[in-house]
Amino acid sequence: MSQVLDAPLPQEAPRSTPEDPAALAARYGLSVSGARPSLPAYVRQLWQRRHFIVSFSTAKLTAQYSRAKLGQVWQVLTPLLNAAVYYLIFGKLMGTSRGVPDYIPFLVTGVFVWTFTQSSVMAGTRAISGNLGLVRALHFPRASLPVSFCLQQLQQLLFSMCALVVILLATGVPPAASWVLVVPALTLQFVFNTGLALIMARLGSKTPDLAQLMPFLLRTWMYASGVMWSLTRLTEGRDIPSFVRMLLQANPAAVYIDLMRFALIDSFTAGQLPPHIWALAAGWALLAGVGGFIYFWKAEETYGRG
Repeated sequence: MSQVLDAPLPQEAPRSTPEDPAALAARYGLSVSGARPSLPAYVRQLWQRRHFIVSFSTAKLTAQYSRAKLGQVWQVLTPLLNAAVYYLIFGKLMGTSRGVPDYIPFLVTGVFVWTFTQSSVMAGTRAISGNLGLVRALHFPRASLPVSFCLQQLQQLLFSMCALVVILLATGVPPAASWVLVVPALTLQFVFNTGLALIMARLGSKTPDLAQLMPFLLRTWMYASGVMWSLTRLTEGRDIPSFVRMLLQANPAAVYIDLMRFALIDSFTAGQLPPHIWALAAGWALLAGVGGFIYFWKAEETYGRG
């Protein structure tokens, strides 16, 4: 009995230390599903899907008025009707057309250019929250959606520009070499709009109610952008603080509207432009485009979850 008690107990085999999950995943080449890629890799993925972006934007534009009897005519008719309403209310009833030469081209240009920014922001706000089925079903760079929606709005603006050219010629504005400036002006505005849409897409993905608030914010922004009136004539001779004048001049929407008016309308001269306007336009495009893209990319792995 004592021999049994005195016998040494069998020793347990040493337990192996579990391997770190990250090291184990790296050894077998595994990665987190939906993980955010590096910024250069993300840009490459987006470029690889450029054909999808263009095709998706064209399909959305075609389907937008597919059930309307007038079809794609509404692409031009909608901004023209808006311009007509603004002309009656602001140009005639409120008299903002006084002292503004070529007021009809002035107004229509402002409405068309502003609509481009407004529509891009609204489409960007709903880009993720309004396409959750697509986001959750397929793996692709989510920035494709807001970029595609902005491209759709650019295509719609180009249709409207055809009507704008007719209006310019009908009101006696002759073609000029300055019309070439439309290309760089629209390019800078497109980059700015896309960056803003990317910012709003990330915010709208977490706060869907933002889409209900945006029309009020955009309407306020429109009134401060000189769409229906000349900001220069509105502020001259008035006791307005200098910083308010600077804010109005640096307003990105007003900057792009002024550039388009300067390019298309003879009577809208360089004296009506804020100083260094091209630098302002390029600065806003760079700030919104690059900043908005990085801001959106940082939350790439969160879209469509929760």
